[in-house]
Amino acid sequence: MNQRLVLFTKHLLDGMFGLGVLLTASIPIFFSWVGKYFINFRIYYIPLTILYVLSGILCLMILWQLRHMFDTVLADDAFVDANTISLQKMARYSLFISLLSALRLPFSPTPATVFIMIVFFIAALFSMVLSQVFAKAVQYKKENDLTI
Repeated sequence: MNQRLVLFTKHLLDGMFGLGVLLTASIPIFFSWVGKYFINFRIYYIPLTILYVLSGILCLMILWQLRHMFDTVLADDAFVDANTISLQKMARYSLFISLLSALRLPFSPTPATVFIMIVFFIAALFSMVLSQVFAKAVQYKKENDLTI
């Protein structure tokens, strides 16, 4: 395994997490400024702010799970139950983001909103399937560890 690539990706995730915290926290300020130029953000300031902040928090939760998964990869022990659980959590978070995007459609009917809705729904499906693959791999690993 290319350890440098894994470390680079781990640092990238760490940076994305930090930037995500700043961006999510700044949504109310940013939307009040954007409301000066776009009427939808002025009229629907509160619902859009709530929906985007919730989506941002869920994205941060996905990044948090990915960071924990990378810790196991760096420890050369990726096939553990904790990663299966992380993938299941990421599937739920992605599904919730997709649903929040659907709720945003009446306030901000844009192609980007539909695209985000579809992307996170597909991410939820892939995470669910990948969690099942990981669960099977963990099972095989445990059986292999018991074999002398």
